[in-house]
This record gives sequence, structure tokens and C-alpha cells, in this order.
Amino acid sequence: MNKHIYPLLIAQFLSALADNAILFTVIALVMHSHNESWYIPAVQSAFTLSYVVLAPWVGELADTHIKSHVLFIANIIKALGAICLLVNIEPIIAYCIVGVGAAIYNPVKYGILPELAEHHYLVKANSLMEGSTILAILLGMLLGAKVADYSIPFALMGCLSLFLISAFVTTFLPKGIIKPVTKHSKLGAFLTEIKAIFTINGATFTILGGGLFWLTAATLRVILIVWAPLILLMKNATEIAELTFFLAIGIIIGAAMVPKLIPLEKIARTRFAAYLMAMFIIMLSLTNDLWSSRGILLLIGMAGGIFIVPINAQLQEIGQQSFGSGRAVALQGFFNNVAMLMGVGCYSLFTSTGGDPIMAMLLLGFFVIIGTMLISLSLPNNRKRL
Repeated sequence: MNKHIYPLLIAQFLSALADNAILFTVIALVMHSHNESWYIPAVQSAFTLSYVVLAPWVGELADTHIKSHVLFIANIIKALGAICLLVNIEPIIAYCIVGVGAAIYNPVKYGILPELAEHHYLVKANSLMEGSTILAILLGMLLGAKVADYSIPFALMGCLSLFLISAFVTTFLPKGIIKPVTKHSKLGAFLTEIKAIFTINGATFTILGGGLFWLTAATLRVILIVWAPLILLMKNATEIAELTFFLAIGIIIGAAMVPKLIPLEKIARTRFAAYLMAMFIIMLSLTNDLWSSRGILLLIGMAGGIFIVPINAQLQEIGQQSFGSGRAVALQGFFNNVAMLMGVGCYSLFTSTGGDPIMAMLLLGFFVIIGTMLISLSLPNNRKRL
């Protein structure tokens, strides 16, 4: 692997740390000022919507510009969102701005990986990226929640500083491969790429599998915010963050295990991890004990890490061999975030009709089982062999 992967990992770690610290700062802010059950899912949806709306443009931006410059600008936009929260702009709007920066950042951080790691090291590079990202999520959740429970302005200042430091680190990255700009309509080109990617062998499973994972992750996260106070009697953002700590640790462990378990040639094995993830979610819905919940969340995270890392690696390679890794990651981001909006939206609708988080969690587990069965049908017969 190219030595430049290390500045990328550092920049991504700092940016992801701030992303998640600011999320739990917003959660703490909302818990202090809004009692409506729909508000936290709405904040999460505003962030996610940025990925969906900007998808036709961010992939092209990643492939046709100097990647270090794009990462720098994306971090500055995230910093602007933190400033908006500091000056008391509506949290949904401010967090949406952070989402814009994240939507620009995402295709570059994954799109540059195939340029820094050869085929046989691509899963390992993704494992490092996923592991460092989840570690940042873990620390961001805990630090963000703890500091925000003490002082929300202080927490926001810390997030702002992290975004700016991450922006500085990106200046050490190489320019990367720069592809020609599409001369036609960006939206038209994006629709053409959507149609094209589903004709590539193995891409359907990759795209839909990534969407299923992120729908599950986003929906489970908003369910936990309601489920934990109801079932485990948790009272603040710090306690909820400490609970999700075990989910994050599980993903790190799963991501570390992947390179030896699932090479790209055996991508079909990931479906078994998805089935396990679903079963553990169902088990969590039947649990009302703190330590049992922590243990099951650890197992959910491990299964999720094993599921998503090879999928990301395969999509990057498909993109590099076709219309560009950045565009492929943007396409995946589009489907992932549409899936997240659908999951969070369905959960919000479910709660608005009086549904409880226990039943929501149970339904989510069964949905993952059915969804995995359906997307596995898209695997060619030769790819289903273990």
C-alpha cells in the first residue's frame, strides 16, 4: 500500500471523530430543548438528505478534481455547520450543512483507496479505513456526549477545531487520478451511471447490500435513542453513547477479521454475516438487561463489520474499472442514503401511529432477513460458491 494512505486515515479519523461528536452534541441539544419524538429522526434525516440530493454531482467532483482539495473544502463546509450551531441556527439546518460536507467528503475518501492500494490489498485498506472510522465514531460519541452534557458550546468548539485540523492534514495527500469532466448534464450522466452499474457483474449485490446495511444501521441508531431510556432507563446522551460504544467496538472487530475471512473472490460469504446481524437484532428486541444488551450490540457490530467491508472494497474496484471510483462511491452513497431515509422515515411513521421501539426493533430484524434473501438472488451462480 502507498504510504499516503496514512495521512488519509488520519484525516478521516479526525473528520469522523468530529462528525459523531457533533451528532451527539446535537442530540444533547435537542434533548434539552425539544421533547417531540419526531425531532431527532428529523435531524438525522436532514443530514442524510444531503447525500441523496448531491449524489449526481459529488461523484463527478471527486473524480475530476484534485482529491486533497475536495477533502479540504468538505471539511471547511462541515466546520461551517458547527459554526451555525454555535450561533444558535436551527439544528436541522445546521446539521444539514454538516451533511453537505460529508456528502462531498465520502466519495473522495473511498474513491482514492484503489489508487493507494493494489487489488490484493484493497480489502485490507478498506479494513483499515473502516476500523479507524469506527474507532473515531466510538470516541466521537463518547467525547461528544460527555462534553455536551457539560457544555454544548465547548463541545461545538472542539468539533470545529477537529474539522479544521483534518482539513490541514488533507493537504499532505497526493492529487490522485483526475478523470475528464462529463460534458453532458450531470443529472443525466448520473441516471445513465445508475442504469449502467446494474449491468456490471456483481454490482447489484454490492449496491443493494450496502443499502441494506446502512438502512439497518441508521434505523437501529434512532430506535436505540428511544429504546434505551424506555427499557434500560437511561437519562442522557452520555449513557446512550456508552451503550452504542459496544456496537462500534463490534464493527471494529468485524472489520479486522474480514481480510482473512472474505477475499473479494468470495464476496457471497457476506450474506451469512447479514443473517447473523438480523438474528442478533431480534435477540436485542427481547432483551431488557444492560449487560445482555451490550453483548448483543457487540455481536451486531461484528456481523455488520464483516458484511460491509468487502462490499465497499468490491464497489471501489468495480468503479475503478468502469466510470471512476468516486462516481461509484457516490452512486453507492445515493442508494445507501435513500435506504436510510426510508428506514428512518418508516420508523418515524411507525412511532407516530403509537408503535413502540421494541416492536420496531423486532420488525427491523425480520426485514434484514428477508432483504438479505432477496439481494442474494442477484449473485451469479458462480459467485454463490464458497
